[in-house]
Amino acid sequence: MKLAEALAERSDCQVRLSELQMRLGRSARVQEGEQPAEDAAELMGEVERLFDRLLYLIIAINRTNANTVFDGRKTISDAIAERDMLGKRRDLIAKVAEAASVRQDRSTKSEVKFVATLSVAQLQRQIDQIAKRYREVDTRLQELNWKTELV
Repeated sequence: MKLAEALAERSDCQVRLSELQMRLGRSARVQEGEQPAEDAAELMGEVERLFDRLLYLIIAINRTNANTVFDGRKTISDAIAERDMLGKRRDLIAKVAEAASVRQDRSTKSEVKFVATLSVAQLQRQIDQIAKRYREVDTRLQELNWKTELV
């Protein structure tokens, strides 16, 4: 199984568990004398099977990510951490740029005037550079996901 297939199956397991939780919520308790829409015990069995499969997938994905070389210096796990930090950095700087670029119209000269303390253009260039690096890392990760066999 390829790493990408395991990632897709992991996602599917998580979605199915969420759906089962809702179904169990509707079937776990009924009015006396009524029948539940579904057999709660049967649903719980399916939940247990899914959790077992999910555990297997997560362990295998983590082992694969930790042991697969990304670019000769770091592993897939390292690259995922870098990509995640690039995304967080990009989002933070984008919010700062947005705050610095907010314009306020003044009706009179006596109203308080606000000025940016940072260069919005410079922040935007930084955002663009980070976004480019994020895309490069993410694209390489996607490529490796389809080429790498699951450990």
